Amino acid sequence: MTLINNALSGAIAAQASLNTTSQNLANLNTKGYTRQGVLLNAIAPGVGTTGAGFGVKVSALLRYSDSYKTQQLWRSNADLSSYSQTQPYLSQLEQVMGDAQAGLSVGVDNFFKAMNAVGVDPTSTPLRGQVVHTANALAENINAIYQLTRTQQLSVVQQRESVVPQFNTLTATIAKLNDRITAAQALGTNTSALVDERDRAIDELSKLASLEVIEQDDGTRTVSLKTGQALVVGGVAGVMSIDSTTSLKVDFGNTSFTLDDKRMGGQLGGIGKFEKDTLLPLQQSLLDLAEQITTMVNTQHAAGFTIGPPPAPGGDLFQFNGGGSGGIMSVVAGFTTADLAFSSDGTPGDSGNLQLLVDLKNQSVNLASVGSVILGDADTQLVGKLAVESQQNQALVKTATTIRQQAEDDWASTSSVNKDEEAVNLVEFQNMYQANMKVLAVANNLFDATLAMFG
Repeated sequence: MTLINNALSGAIAAQASLNTTSQNLANLNTKGYTRQGVLLNAIAPGVGTTGAGFGVKVSALLRYSDSYKTQQLWRSNADLSSYSQTQPYLSQLEQVMGDAQAGLSVGVDNFFKAMNAVGVDPTSTPLRGQVVHTANALAENINAIYQLTRTQQLSVVQQRESVVPQFNTLTATIAKLNDRITAAQALGTNTSALVDERDRAIDELSKLASLEVIEQDDGTRTVSLKTGQALVVGGVAGVMSIDSTTSLKVDFGNTSFTLDDKRMGGQLGGIGKFEKDTLLPLQQSLLDLAEQITTMVNTQHAAGFTIGPPPAPGGDLFQFNGGGSGGIMSVVAGFTTADLAFSSDGTPGDSGNLQLLVDLKNQSVNLASVGSVILGDADTQLVGKLAVESQQNQALVKTATTIRQQAEDDWASTSSVNKDEEAVNLVEFQNMYQANMKVLAVANNLFDATLAMFG
């Protein structure tokens, strides 16, 4: 009977191994599938017996997973998503602000070039007309860029609002899978497929925010933001929302946490950091620039006189609107070339005040994102700062892409299915099964021979 039991246990172990191998091969291209194996142990002989043993048993089903590599996969996903979400906004701003025809620098430079050119003949109607034309173009350029920042701000808000329901769905899914895994383990059921499903949900969640994940003794995973706020504990999930001030918050149990989205990482952290560190300061800088150009030009223009007749004190050239349908800046309605006050004493052909207007380019302005700069350099400073931020972010995207790929490769080296390896296993376990079946056949022949002796 020992011969039969040994062979039967070997056939059963081979069958279990073949089943595991077939499962691995069936999921060869299943994203996030973790390969499995069987742990075989010899059954020792009984106490006081001299037999070889009582065959083999399947002690456990193995799941080939490395917690460190999985954690690296999630961290790299958060970084890549953060930088990738920011880049389209930066590229768009950089392209528009640096445009050769409608960029900020073009508007500022052309306006002062036109005033400098009219110094040849301050009474020339075509040259004076060019000043009015470039003044309008300057206002339009600033308005267009400001409107782009407003559009991007709206896009950031809408993107954040669309991410929150997805975020809550994923945290709820992870919590439910925690409960299912705990229940399955209590019944002795293999939970590898459920763990894979939960890991995929965590990976998707890591795109949205940087996470800290802790494996618990009961098989559940506790998930929190890297800033410490709990998201999933056991079967309980927190709920993220946007309050009346458009700030993110998480409600967990009876506690509500306000979140600093700049520090969250992932997609939410990327757009939050862009909005607060780049977009809003740039928007304020454009308001500052428009307001200070308006004030400086109007103040100096009021100190001069028109060519008349009769000569009259200069009026406002620009109007600061502060936003709305009229933009943040415009040329005063009805302003004509005759209203330009280039003379300092009312004498036709005098350009004393014109030279002072031209010199405004060398005066300082104070902008939110770059501080105190020369007016003539303000446009270059704003565009240059944006270009540097865009280039730095592009480099970070490239680095994060490489790190994510390395993390995926590291994970795959441990957890993914290797077709060649499984093919070898398939042959080995098939041979094992066939060998044990031959032993059963031998045992059956011996049993028949024994019966024949008493026939």
